[in-house]
Amino acid sequence: MLERSECIKPWGVTLGIVGGGQLGKMLSQSASKLGFEVVALDPSPSCPVSSFCKELIVGSLMDEEKIFELAKKSDVVTYEIEHVNTEALKKLESDGYPVYPQPHILSLINDKLKQRVFLRLKGFPVPDFWELDTSNVHRLRFPFVQKAQYGGYDGRGVVVVRSIEDLDKLLNCPSYAEEFVEIEKEISVVVVRGIRGQIAVYPVVEMVFKEGANVLEMLFSPAELAKEIEMVAKELAISIVDELDGVGVFAIEMFVTREGKIFVNEIAPRVHNSGHHTIESCVTSQFEQHIRAITGLPLGSTEQILPAAMVNLLGEPGYKGKPILLGIEEVLKIPGVHVHFYGKKETNPYRKMGHVTIVGKDINEVRKIASFVSERLKVIGDEKI
Repeated sequence: MLERSECIKPWGVTLGIVGGGQLGKMLSQSASKLGFEVVALDPSPSCPVSSFCKELIVGSLMDEEKIFELAKKSDVVTYEIEHVNTEALKKLESDGYPVYPQPHILSLINDKLKQRVFLRLKGFPVPDFWELDTSNVHRLRFPFVQKAQYGGYDGRGVVVVRSIEDLDKLLNCPSYAEEFVEIEKEISVVVVRGIRGQIAVYPVVEMVFKEGANVLEMLFSPAELAKEIEMVAKELAISIVDELDGVGVFAIEMFVTREGKIFVNEIAPRVHNSGHHTIESCVTSQFEQHIRAITGLPLGSTEQILPAAMVNLLGEPGYKGKPILLGIEEVLKIPGVHVHFYGKKETNPYRKMGHVTIVGKDINEVRKIASFVSERLKVIGDEKI
């Protein structure tokens, strides 16, 4: 097994991935390029990673026995999704298996309230937050945002409460309240940290979310930001990952207010949707960086070769079932357009089915093409709902 101080050679080495979705697929593609083999664990035998790994273990991501089976066939273990059996990963680590990012970090981040408390205690800027007590509505501070303590992702687990009339929207789950912030932009910084503490950071990206669904629709890199704000965002992201002593790729999502103030929104301890464009636009993709980091290999350059946009291919509302891609011929005729279809067998409204990266010399032209792609390229299903 790999010790934290070691650098391993790719040949004959197996990477274990907990989760077999699109992130696992793209990790597997990068692993293959470096000469690694992959064993993955996922509940679905036809998951996106299934065609790209040496072996797929079919089972629940909460099944401790399956996670240990994966570890025994691997030299280093990672995960592509937060919603896994964290306690099993902790046991693996205590038994000497290398697991990155470290399970205690995952445990902290999975509890959104603990994550908030950690960030505030360490002096990182976060919106004000407090215990949500609805027993006396006259003491509530409107407007506020209710956030689920566990399990929220892709817009799930977040409710904006503007007045007493919105209280019927409240989630019935452990949660907390956060002040409502007037946001000018939402940004993300992808950071990679190696097993010896070496660190690299990608250019800041600007994120645009799907109205009504609160799921990432498209992003632009580099973000249109004042240099001072960009520098502060990068420094914050690096400091957070250093404070965690994390190993691997992390995405730090932030808010920028109209006054130019930055708040940290969320930490993702894994390769992230806001870094997909790096496959085509940067010297080293986030996926290759993650593998380099967790195996002790030197980190690659994060230099951006060309400005880029990324458009998420989301399942269209009103459809489910076997996916049908509309507009693909129009889109593929455009220079600089790179389509990634994840191979998921079923579509549902707003499900992430793929993404498109657009690269070009002129960021304004890239933005125009991204808008065109977003309008023309659609994923529907063979069943209407």
